[in-house]
Amino acid sequence: MNNPHILGTEHIGKLLVQYSIPAIISMTIVSLYNIIDSIFIGHGVGPMAIAGLAITFPLMNLTAAFCNLVSAGGSTISSIRLGQKDMEGVNKVLGNTLMLCLINAVVFGGLTFIFLDAILRFFGASGETLPYARDFMQVILLGTPITFTMIGLNHVMRATGHPKKAMLTSLTTVVCNIILAPIFIFQFGWGIRGAALATVISQFIGMLWVLNHFLQRSNPIRLRHGFQRMERRIVGSIFSIGMSPFLMNVTACAIVIIINNSLQRHGGDMAIGAYGIINRLLMLYVMVVMGLTMGMQPITGYNFGARRLDRVKQVLRLGITAGVCITSSGFLICELFPHAVASVFTSDEALINMAARGVRICVAIFPFVGAQIVIGNFFQSIGMAKISIFMSLTRQLLYLLPCLLVFPQFMGLDGIWTSMPVSDFFAFVTAVLILLWYVRRKHLFHPQTIQ
Repeated sequence: MNNPHILGTEHIGKLLVQYSIPAIISMTIVSLYNIIDSIFIGHGVGPMAIAGLAITFPLMNLTAAFCNLVSAGGSTISSIRLGQKDMEGVNKVLGNTLMLCLINAVVFGGLTFIFLDAILRFFGASGETLPYARDFMQVILLGTPITFTMIGLNHVMRATGHPKKAMLTSLTTVVCNIILAPIFIFQFGWGIRGAALATVISQFIGMLWVLNHFLQRSNPIRLRHGFQRMERRIVGSIFSIGMSPFLMNVTACAIVIIINNSLQRHGGDMAIGAYGIINRLLMLYVMVVMGLTMGMQPITGYNFGARRLDRVKQVLRLGITAGVCITSSGFLICELFPHAVASVFTSDEALINMAARGVRICVAIFPFVGAQIVIGNFFQSIGMAKISIFMSLTRQLLYLLPCLLVFPQFMGLDGIWTSMPVSDFFAFVTAVLILLWYVRRKHLFHPQTIQ
């Protein structure tokens, strides 16, 4: 049996390895799963299918927003309650998390499915890319109850002392997808719709794995009779903490809409396809850092709840160092081998050249991104929702949006690519200043800070 209370006693470095490595593997697998999908679609369907897939990015961000609204809040509260040794409270949070996942999935998925064509056109779809985007999203939206349940409960499973099991959820879904996607795309000829169907079937298998964990009678944290009863206080806490990643994904959705429409004006469908490749590449490293923060979250939340603030500081320090190392590796690979990484997705030379130029500009400040992500998620992990929300919005709205509105007017397509490193730099500076303010002026690591 895993003992979650070792979060308050085990050496921080060892804990960070034990919790972060499985989470990093999970997130890397998820990102590779998206990359593999893009590779299969790019080589099996064509470059316009890559552009059609890129059109769906804002909607995928919006889907992730409604999922993270529940899963991030539920996992954070679970680890804090665990630190307070409130096992009954953890079980109530688990039941509320599941119900909120199902409600969000049905409402969001149903409404989006009804107005899908209009939404995709608003997101920048042309007559040529709309059929691909529609075929992909129709299947994905029908599977939102499966997706939300799997992700939401998997977050709670990781936060309550089972990082390896949570990793196996992601591993299982990706292995299934790698097996099914080429069969559906190449063997059955189902195209981009086959890729989406492979995704949903794989996530269904992952959902069964997670549900089995929380239905076992030997598990002290499990779904019990009456789990469907909602409590206003728990729901409010989940939404309060989950609002930060929710707003981050919503603003990312809005920004990608602006990017897609700007790319359509300055480079056409091919530029949108190039952005689809760049997005997949950079998200690989961002997802690795997010895996790191997932591993940090239960350790930080538990020790913050247990008032072990010296241990909280150690987690933050090690997390920032690791985050910078991860994004620095991405910077080096994309700067040194841009054509090689772009050619993995397509054999179209024009698309490869456009993506290679774009990615070298986009990663100019990438090493700083790792620190900014870790700091933002740190505030979420200790329950400081308002600070985390503000930091989530700074890059997207305060910095990236003005850059996207101004730079392309003078630099064309390069202005769109340049907007990203400029906003990354200012978001990093903002995150560091906020952290220093709370440490030095607001006494963040003083016991009286904990309510």
